[in-house]
Amino acid sequence: MSENTITVTQVRSSIGSKPKTKGTLRALGLGRIGKTNSLPDRPEIRGMIARVPHLITVTESASTKGE
Repeated sequence: MSENTITVTQVRSSIGSKPKTKGTLRALGLGRIGKTNSLPDRPEIRGMIARVPHLITVTESASTKGE
């Protein structure tokens, strides 16, 4: 079974953003510039990424376990 992961890095500040945007960043495990988090590639995560594309960069990677 292969599980894809997404690496999300915050590249811009959330100062001046709406509270909902800041909450989305916190839900992604981010909070300050330069912070990185690896998350599973699921529709819920993709939806959160779609809300804050101007503040983050996304790198996709495929990890194969058990093949």
